[in-house]
Amino acid sequence: MFQLHGRWLDEAKEWARTIVGAFLVYMAFTTVAFAQYRIPSESMVPHIEVGDRVTVSKFAYGYSRFSLPFDLGFALPRGERRLFQHMPRRGDVVVFIHPISNETMIKRLVGLPGDVIEVHDGALLINGSAVSTTEPHLLLRAVYPEGREWAERYDETLPGGVTHAVHNLTDAAPLDNFGPFTVPEGQLFFMGDNRDNSLDSRWDGMGTAPMENLIGRAEIVYATALSSCGRDHTVSCPMERWMRPLHR
Repeated sequence: MFQLHGRWLDEAKEWARTIVGAFLVYMAFTTVAFAQYRIPSESMVPHIEVGDRVTVSKFAYGYSRFSLPFDLGFALPRGERRLFQHMPRRGDVVVFIHPISNETMIKRLVGLPGDVIEVHDGALLINGSAVSTTEPHLLLRAVYPEGREWAERYDETLPGGVTHAVHNLTDAAPLDNFGPFTVPEGQLFFMGDNRDNSLDSRWDGMGTAPMENLIGRAEIVYATALSSCGRDHTVSCPMERWMRPLHR
């Protein structure tokens, strides 16, 4: 009887060690390597749709308290620098903590410290020069969760050579005129690719985000939301996204 009880106790301890070990491995992996996030809004259309899931490399920019999983970083004091800090480049799709609401955000980095950002009638200018764009083409798309909208899609090339697609709905949206604004030291300026459906650094309710708030660089869309465009031939299908790198 005592021998059987002792064997059960030994097995329970072994299971406990296994579970604790697996949890520590998970914590280490999700802190220093990769994480995944589900996209809740249309701010990064056309590259990322609502319901898509992206893989984020946490080592891309080094580590801060926000690299910890389960929102543990909010319990730690603020820091001026990241461990193994690397400056992101313009055009990176970045996951970060909202500087005011503490929500997890995903936007495209368009302004580095010292850059002067302006928007004139929807056109983006960086350091006094308009970014290069292709001719827009008009398309009709399905809007989440329902409805339709006309959008102009064009490619935009940022200083440094990163080219990405942008959606423009109107040249008279509330955030279509902005600046000039000089990005402060230690801060970053973000915009959504869906320019007229993105509350980003142009908005007083967000502004720039400090380097400390970066979680990591979104690398790839590993799961995409289901689309009904195949049954409705009057609307354009979303951009091909599955396993397509977000940076080239």
